[in-house]
Amino acid sequence: MKKMLFSIFWMLLIATTFCLPYTSAQDYAQWGLPEGAIARLGKGPIRDMQYSPDGTMLAVCGSIGIWLYNTSTLQEIDLLTGKGWAWGVAFSPGGKTLVSTGNYGIELWDVETRTHKRTLKGHTVGVVNPVFSPDGQTLATGGSWIDRTIRLWNVHTGQHKRTLKGHDGGIAGIVFSPDGQSIVTASSDKTIRLWDVETGEHKKTLKKHKDSIYSLALSHDGKILASGCKDSTIYLWDAKTGRHRKTIKGHKAPVNSLVFSPDGNTLVSGSGGSWQQDNTVRLWDTRTGKHKDTLVGHVGPIKSLAFSPDGDTLVSASEDGAIRLWDVRTKKHKGTLAGHTGDIKSVAFSIDGVTLGSSGGWYGNTNSLWNAITGVRKSTLPGHTDVVWDVAFSPDGNTFASGSRDMTVHLWNTMMGTHKRTLIGHTDDVSSIAFSPDGSTLASGSFDKTIRLWDTATGTHKQTLTEHTGFVSSVAFSPDGETLVSGSADKTICLWDVNTGTHKRTLTGHTVEVECVTFSPNGQMIASGNRDGTVHLWDALTGMHQKTLKAHSDAWVKSVVFSPDGQTLASASDSYRNIKLWDTVSGKHKLTLRGHTGGVNSLAFSPNGHTLASSSWDSTVLLWDVTSTMKATDGAK
Repeated sequence: MKKMLFSIFWMLLIATTFCLPYTSAQDYAQWGLPEGAIARLGKGPIRDMQYSPDGTMLAVCGSIGIWLYNTSTLQEIDLLTGKGWAWGVAFSPGGKTLVSTGNYGIELWDVETRTHKRTLKGHTVGVVNPVFSPDGQTLATGGSWIDRTIRLWNVHTGQHKRTLKGHDGGIAGIVFSPDGQSIVTASSDKTIRLWDVETGEHKKTLKKHKDSIYSLALSHDGKILASGCKDSTIYLWDAKTGRHRKTIKGHKAPVNSLVFSPDGNTLVSGSGGSWQQDNTVRLWDTRTGKHKDTLVGHVGPIKSLAFSPDGDTLVSASEDGAIRLWDVRTKKHKGTLAGHTGDIKSVAFSIDGVTLGSSGGWYGNTNSLWNAITGVRKSTLPGHTDVVWDVAFSPDGNTFASGSRDMTVHLWNTMMGTHKRTLIGHTDDVSSIAFSPDGSTLASGSFDKTIRLWDTATGTHKQTLTEHTGFVSSVAFSPDGETLVSGSADKTICLWDVNTGTHKRTLTGHTVEVECVTFSPNGQMIASGNRDGTVHLWDALTGMHQKTLKAHSDAWVKSVVFSPDGQTLASASDSYRNIKLWDTVSGKHKLTLRGHTGGVNSLAFSPNGHTLASSSWDSTVLLWDVTSTMKATDGAK
């Protein structure tokens, strides 16, 4: 009955989506979807953002395109989808044109109609730091770590005007002087260069930084130049003479972003790095360099900062997925633009298929529960202090579990979104978790090379399984709950008697680390994926190897999952950004699902088998209508 209701609900949702004349804010889960996908959960990470000149719009770019927000309502306006990751975004001075740059090149968009105008090509690899000249006639873009050039373009014709060469590292920042006659560029080569826009002549090099420069900003009057460094320092320069004026210290991590207030009295810096904490926004007196205030709340590195044109609001964007708005006068947090996420490591469906859980990545550290029908986030579950590697629902759907790099397993009440208990005992990352079919036992695999079995009712540790000589990457119960399978970096798969905790059998044949394992629904087959891109199928009763699927070339197979009827196996890769479906009897490839812009970390089938969920490095979860897509493909054949 539940399966029938779930299917009917989906049909009603799709019908409603196409019949309504107006798309509500919550319907952004259906915007810009790849073929075969029916919803997207999450909006991807944040790489850059900018206010429109009139302050009514905020453009935010990331893995799936450029999100446009109404700054008054904080609601989504549109999603502009390009050809890949967007790394930089800028409005023209008149606000009529938006430019986005990324690994695909340079895209120009008409702001009023929100349509694509043209693509500019010339850089040899990813493009960063787009900026318009004050008169809006010229666009400057920087090359990343391989290209290392600055290119100037005619905005109206799209023609390349000239190339500025000289930096020995990727371009970290570009600013025009207020009169548009000069351009200043910063690079990871530790230098800042001043150029003549008309001739392209190199005028001066500023050498003071002792490490890579990460950010650059120019005051609105063009008098003060600020540069932020990997070593956490900020340098202030006289923009006309190039004289070093002051060194500002206070951050404890790289300075990733800088912006001057419209009145020029305040410099704002955003910091954070992969292994450093900090993750703060700091305000400095431009004239004296003295620290004025610190804004805290982000749990990941600050990637971008922007002032509203009137200077009343400061916006900070972080790799933790949050975009925070601050009142400049009171320094109080005003609001958050929701839906952006950090890297999503794992995904799981509840038993009724209505709720989907996802795990926080490098800077999220929180789990999310989503309505799988509408794509709206229901709740976030904070508590872990580090990356969450895996999540799972109990068979009755009442408990949600998460395993983390912080060496713990957390159990949550799914309906209330409240924390129930923490399981402590592992001495390294908890990489994989699984509930037994009756829900009484939770298995956790760890980088400490052990598997622990826990009583889910009491949280009591029942026993520890030790046989692997490498870290345990994946665990799964057989459908009858009598056997546990585990995959390890030691290149083996182990079968365990759940009741006694004894080792039953070791499956050998993988030549590299085993990344993922799972049982078929009838318990007769085991599928495993490893780091050489292959998927192996095994007889669960005899341990005999049945066949090898050359699934994803040399990419790392991150997840394998059987459909509920056992007829289809889905596999996902971390490098090739696609999902492949296989016939479990013949081993033949049935279908490839493409749409993620980053490697795929995890897969989960809905209980009725109609929907496949995939989580990705692009910080989104895509829901795929597998049944309809396969029927359409078969019909085309």
